[in-house]
Amino acid sequence: MNPPRPRGARRAATPMAFVQAIVRAYGIYGMDPGKALAAAQIAPRELKDPAGRVTAAQFEALNAHAMQELDDEALGWFTRRLPWGSYGMLCRASISSPDLGVAIKRWGRHHRLLTEDILISLHSHAGVATVRIVEQHPLPKDLREFCLVSCLRFLHGFASWAIDSRVSLREASFPFEAPPHADAYPLMFCDRLNFGAAEASYSFDERYLRLPLQRDERALRGMLRRALPLTVLQYRRDRLLGQRVRELLRTRPQEAVHAQALATLLNSSARTLHRQLKDEGTSLQAIKDEVRRERAIEELRRGNKPIKQVALAVGFRNEKSFARAFRQWTGATPGEFRRGEV
Repeated sequence: MNPPRPRGARRAATPMAFVQAIVRAYGIYGMDPGKALAAAQIAPRELKDPAGRVTAAQFEALNAHAMQELDDEALGWFTRRLPWGSYGMLCRASISSPDLGVAIKRWGRHHRLLTEDILISLHSHAGVATVRIVEQHPLPKDLREFCLVSCLRFLHGFASWAIDSRVSLREASFPFEAPPHADAYPLMFCDRLNFGAAEASYSFDERYLRLPLQRDERALRGMLRRALPLTVLQYRRDRLLGQRVRELLRTRPQEAVHAQALATLLNSSARTLHRQLKDEGTSLQAIKDEVRRERAIEELRRGNKPIKQVALAVGFRNEKSFARAFRQWTGATPGEFRRGEV
């Protein structure tokens, strides 16, 4: 009888190329990867399949075993090893930060104490925050992709966990050509990808940087017992999603006409959009009604535009349906509201 798979996600989506990279790390240290592969229930013959995939749980088991057995959380990437517990130290150095922006900057500074082979930095411009990796020392050619992808995902996973919210990425870039397993990258990062870029980076809404950290030392100790899932599984909750939907409905109403259009603007799918809003305790219809109500009140207060035109401006087909909705929102008709009879 075959033993049960490790607990966790069952979808085999992690590229075999990353498993092969860990096996090469064993080669660097002159050690046998057999026990690590057995812990992850990956048969040696599977390594030969370049199109093969493993589950998140298998990859977590492999990573954890290899990092401890090799005593190198960098898995051979850098000119010196990062002993077991190094990334836990980075988490502890950042967890007391007042907000995510300070936490990411601390992460970059303390990562430099571990190695100067790469530098991790945070930049903000025009409402967009970008995490960048600059390679200061040539990385091993056959480990470079895995190194850069992992370093970006370690920080992204920690950031999402720390603020108890998925940090939805707008764009991700990589300084190498699209690999054969490029179809896995949207699952790891986002749909908007740039290969052959000058450096490894990803960008997201700058407002995430102002969100306060939601975790304490006790939560951190619990997380560190199984920290690796943060790098292989997407964090579902998004504290800014409702706010971003409201903003699009206000500023780009002609484009954000329905769920699919909104989802496209958010680099998501309509199904995911509805699910995540539900997780936040709201719905797309509720946010649409909220935005319509705010705009209708603003239109009625600031001018003498006919009520029929106000109805069309806020997305109603006719004055009657607008009046009915407005009464539900405010307890008064649009005319009564304009005359101050409320």
